[in-house]
Order: sequence, then C-alpha cells, then structure tokens
Amino acid sequence: MTRSLMLAWLAGICLCLWGAWLPSGPVLWTTLIAAALLAWRWPQGRWIAVLLMGGCWAALHAEHVLSRQLTPAAEGSEIVVQGRVANLPAHEARRSVFLFDVDETTGSAAELRGKRIRLSWYDAYGSTAPGPRRQLLANQRWRFSIKARAPRGLSNPGSWDSERHALAQQLAATGYVRQPDRAVLLQPASGLQAWRETMSDRIARSVSVDGSRFVRALALGDTRALTDRDWEILRAAGLTHLIAISGFHVGLVAAAFALLVGLVWRAFPSLMRYLPLPQVLGWAAVVGASVYAGVAGFGLPALRTVAMLLVVVIARSWRRPLAVMDALGLAMSVILLLAPLSVLTAGFWLSFAGVAWLAWCLPDGPQHWLRGFLSAQAVATVGLLPLTIALFGQASAVGIGANLLAIPWWSLVVVPLSLLGTALEVIHGGSGEWAWRAAAACFQPSWDLFAWMARSPAALWWLPQAGRWALPLALLAAFWWTLPRGVPGKALASLLWLPLLWPDRELPRAGEAELVVLDVGQGLSVLVRTAGHTLLYDAGPAVRDGFDAGERVVVPTLHALGVRRLDKLIHSHADADHAGGLVAVSAVYPVAATLGPLGSPLPVQTPCQAGVGWRWDGVEFRFLHPPPHFPYLRNESSCVLRIKTAHGVALLTGDIGEVIERDLLRRGPEDVRADVVVAAHHGSASSSQPAFVRATQARLVLVSSGHGNRFGHPQAAVVQRWQRAGAEVLDTSSAGALRVWLSAQGLQLRENRAHRRRLWDAVRRRQAAGLSYRPDNTRPDAPED
Repeated sequence: MTRSLMLAWLAGICLCLWGAWLPSGPVLWTTLIAAALLAWRWPQGRWIAVLLMGGCWAALHAEHVLSRQLTPAAEGSEIVVQGRVANLPAHEARRSVFLFDVDETTGSAAELRGKRIRLSWYDAYGSTAPGPRRQLLANQRWRFSIKARAPRGLSNPGSWDSERHALAQQLAATGYVRQPDRAVLLQPASGLQAWRETMSDRIARSVSVDGSRFVRALALGDTRALTDRDWEILRAAGLTHLIAISGFHVGLVAAAFALLVGLVWRAFPSLMRYLPLPQVLGWAAVVGASVYAGVAGFGLPALRTVAMLLVVVIARSWRRPLAVMDALGLAMSVILLLAPLSVLTAGFWLSFAGVAWLAWCLPDGPQHWLRGFLSAQAVATVGLLPLTIALFGQASAVGIGANLLAIPWWSLVVVPLSLLGTALEVIHGGSGEWAWRAAAACFQPSWDLFAWMARSPAALWWLPQAGRWALPLALLAAFWWTLPRGVPGKALASLLWLPLLWPDRELPRAGEAELVVLDVGQGLSVLVRTAGHTLLYDAGPAVRDGFDAGERVVVPTLHALGVRRLDKLIHSHADADHAGGLVAVSAVYPVAATLGPLGSPLPVQTPCQAGVGWRWDGVEFRFLHPPPHFPYLRNESSCVLRIKTAHGVALLTGDIGEVIERDLLRRGPEDVRADVVVAAHHGSASSSQPAFVRATQARLVLVSSGHGNRFGHPQAAVVQRWQRAGAEVLDTSSAGALRVWLSAQGLQLRENRAHRRRLWDAVRRRQAAGLSYRPDNTRPDAPED
C-alpha cells in the first residue's frame, strides 16, 4: 500500500466520521464492494476507490455501534444485568465509575446482552464513608440492578462531547447501580486487568510519598489517582503526553528485551544456526513491546509502537527495506482497519501525528545526539501545536523548557526504575519496593519544578474556538516553518496561524448584546456580552463530590468563547441548580463584582434591587426584582434583569413564580416587554402565567432544562402558552447551548447542536426516528455526562 493510498484510507474515514449523516447499511455495503472492484480494475483511480472504501468502512462501524445503543423502550426501567468489570474502576469521593460488559440480562433490556455499558455506583445519601462499591475490582463478575439510558450528553461550544466519546468507546448505554446492597459478586478478579490493579495497589502501599501516583501511571498506565490539580499542572507544563504510557516508553522496553535476548544469543553462539541474530532481536523487541502494552492497558500510543515494530520486523524478515513513514502508515492502516472509530480520539492524532511530523522533518543523516534531541523537540512542539489547540483549546508557553527536562529525566531514570520495580515484584513479592521508592524519589524534585513553572500566569494560554479551516491552515504554516533554510515565504506563512490563534469571537458591536444560554442540564447559566464587557448570570448546578457544571461546562465554554474576565457575576438566588458552579467559575476567572439578592446565604458584594442599573457600551442593564427590603425567599427572590439594546430587549427571570410575575405587571407592565425571555423556573407550571406571557410580547423564549428531568420541565402547557402568544420556544435539552444576538441585523439565533451537526448526535437521531424524550426518575446528582 503506497503512502497516497494510506492517506486516502485515512481521509475517507475522517470525511465520513466528521460528516453529519450516515447512509443505510445496504447502501454502504454496495458502495464498499463497488469501490473494492474499482480499486482492482482501475489502477489510475485507485486512491479514489480507497477513499470511498475508508468512508464506507468507518460508516459501517459507526452505524453498527449506534444501532446497538439502548432503545427508548428500555430506558428508565429497572433491569438486572450480570457481567464483567471491563476496566480499572475509578473510585471518586461519592461514586465509582466503571465499564461493564453485559453477558446476561433480565427484564425488558435483553438488547443489552453482549454489549458494553458505563455504570456509576453511588454511596448512599448521607453516608460519611465509602460503601461496598470499594469492593469493585477489574475483571470481577457481578450482578447488578441498574437504570440505564442511551448515551447522551450536554452540547456547548468547546465543552466535552460525551456522545462522541461513547461512540469511540462503543458504549450501548450509561447508567447507575440501583439498590447497591443487593449487588452480588459472582466471580473474583482474575486476568491481566486484575493483575494491573493488584500491582497498582502494591505500589500505593509500598511508596508513601506523593510520587506514588505517578509511579503507578508511568509503570502501569494507571492514572486514577491523579488529581485535577495534577492534570492542571501537566497541561500548563505541556507534559500530559508523558505521564501515561508513551510510545517512547514502549520503545525503551522493546530495546531492553532485545538487549537481553541478544546477550543470551551471544552467550550461546550455536543458537544463531537456527535463528539469525537480527531476526531474533526484532521479534524480541515485538514481544517486549507487546508485553508492556498489555501491562499498560493497551493504550493507543503503545499499540501504535507495537504495530510499527511488527511491520518493520516482518519487512526485515522478508528482506524488504521499509522507511519510517511507511512503517507508520502501515501501522496506522492496520489500526484503522480494526478500529476506524479511533480517529474520534485525541490520542490517535497526537500519537501518529507526532511520529509522522518527526519522520518527515528531521534529517536522515547522523548528527550529534544533543542537536538531534533539540531539533526533535522543536519540530514536535511546532508541529503538534495546531493539533493541541484544536483538540484542547490551549497551548503551553513553558512546554518546550519543561519537555527538555522531563523527557530525558522521566524516560531514562524514572520510567526504568518504575518498570524495574514491577519486573522484580513479578519475580518475587516485595523485591521491587526499593525501585519504586527510588523512582518516586527521583520524580518528586522534577515535579516540584514543573509545578512552579505551571504557576506562572503565562504558562497556559486558552484560545477561543476557531473555525473549521483554521486547523488545516495552521498545519500548513507549521510545515512551511520547518522546511530547510532558504525556502521563501516563511514570514508570509505566519499569517496562516491567525485564524487559529486569533479567531473571530463574534463579539457584538456598540449598542448590541449577545446572550448565551448554556446547556448545563437541570439548572441555569447565561452569559451576556456587550462590545467590551461580560456578565455571567448564574453558573449552573453542582453536587457535592459530584457533577459541577461550573467546572465541566461553564468554564470550558467561556474559554471557547474567548472570555478573559467577568465584569459582573450574578447569582439569581442561592439554589444549587443556579449557584452550584459559582465556586469553580470564581476560581478560574477574575470577577470585578458579585451580585445577588439581599439575604442570600452566598457572598454578595452588591445586592440586586429593583431600579439598580448600569450602562455598558450603549446597552442598559436594570434589575426589576426584588424590591428594597424584600425578604430572601429563594425562588421568589430571584434577580430579574432587563437588558435593553438599540435593537431589542432581553429579560432574565431566574426562578420567579406567578406571584412575582403578577407583582412585576402591577409595578410596571412596560418593563416586562421583551423580544427575548429566558423562561422562569425552567418552564415550570408555577411560572409563565398567561397575563405575564401576553405582556412580554416575546418573539423568542429560551428554556434551560435537563433531559429527562424528574420535574417534567418544561411543562407542555407552558410551552403551548408561549407559542400561542406568538413566541418561538427553544429548549437547551434538545437544542444544546442557545446563542442569541440582539444586533443591527435583527434577532439572530444559533442552536449549538444544529450549528455543529454530528452523525452521533443523540437528539437528532431520535428526532429522525420520530421519537421524543420523556421524563424519568434519573438521579438528580447524576446529570448528563
């Protein structure tokens, strides 16, 4: 397979999976067979045929996975499943999360048999210590009573796409364990995964210093013990690619295996009569790399290295020369043949693109090791920068310096000691503890240094979400920069970085305003921007030791929209579904002023009171409620904010009920007149009374609610009431984040799910099937992933 055909195979898979729809199965099979015949009979157009084959192959895999997801008929009901824990369970403060391979079911969900699901096991309410969920171990067999539903997530600019992740992991459902006291352990842990967990526990017991968790990550690929702060430091220092098992680490183990086997062959020269030394060294490297990949949990970087080694060894066994790029391309093609959905993961792109960039740009001839190392680091940094920004929305300003220190020290000192300890422990229990302690002792000083570097304000740059063409242009610019000296146009090529580094943030002009109702589940968070100021009204729900919309949704979305600071942070009232995420947001963003109702249990610098207002960039802001001396009554004390632009009015109502709505009409019916209204109390039947609806004369009503919420929000009667009054009603649970511009061009709207259509979109697939979502009794502290 030539390089052009391998690229065509990759391009076909990407074009399919980045599209918005899937053809039917018969069409895909027919096209696949026709493309294969075309590739056989038409050599000149073979790359076109391979491109079609790649697209059809990926589409067939995606269609198969999506068709196996749980159907609506089985959602919400309690079912009993039994099967095997498929990974190392992640034990959090109040829950454990794990993958579960179902082999038997009872009840209405027989369709789950033979499929993989993701489950959460929660502690009982009010518990002060972890419950029986801590008994979970990899490769155990259990029987559970669960509630499950098809994978579905929140949809916001720049935030985590859990529906894409579920497709890449081939998940049929997500759910949680019901009646955990009735869970039954059917079979104890065994196999490779159980061994990994046992060895990880030994490292934790043997190494008492903080570096224990990193020894587990580097030796076994077990990153469960790493904290959020650890990941923040790794991202800021640009070191996330090293802390799990990298391809370079696998290569070191492969070289060690080859060296040991080579010593045996040299000690017994007669063995060379049967197996030549070069072939023995190659296959020993493959075996060593495969063993380590298994120990590390078969991560994508490890599999890439094993596949490349295998391709090279086979080629040399046949006495065929093979370049690095060809070996990489063949390894990539094999992985995409077996798992085409892996292109949906960031690890695929960082793994293969990093090696491809080095192989393409670095010279083939010999050079000094230091010069080669520095060149490789510079090439990797420049080449992977566009991908890092596109995938994670961030770039590390200290990454080059941190990698120059971490790569040789961690890879040549810490990792070998960690692996030596693991190998000695396999040979004899307790003999590897000294090596693990030495690895942790060597790691800790470097970690302190990197944590200091990460604390620099300029260490991590967050960049706004860019357009679709920004990444290809930046990759072209990076390629041009790394061409040999004397190639013209390098300064001009720098301009190609601009769409990625400084994208259009779509800010309103003077006298205009933008509202973004974030998809936070059952809660509320609204971003309001003018030409030069930013206001956040509520920050979404949060549960203690559980889902925090401020951390998981609001902060990433603000980063993606290019928000640098918050001029005002308003919590409409102190209920957890509105104010739960405030702590996470305040920890990341500087806030000039915090506002809330008088008497709120949360800190308030300035109370929101009727009549209080200000003016930003030609836009007027004024509170309509609560009036002075109004007691704090939770929902009824919600801050009602009126935003008046030169082109329309918006009204944010919090959770007020019909009593406050009538009071607003009594005090000033003209003040509630608005073009855009964020529906009160998530569309509850206790709000949006008919007189208030008529008085607003709203053209657009935005509802923030969670899919399948137990309250039934928004109520059908409320939606119909607004619609009869002439308003269009949109709900974040089905549309995702809602962006509205009150501008000179009129009232403009963007629904996030419709704007970025994806073939795995759960809402659109159900709508295409003529299905709608219905409320169920999903746990209130287990919102959409």
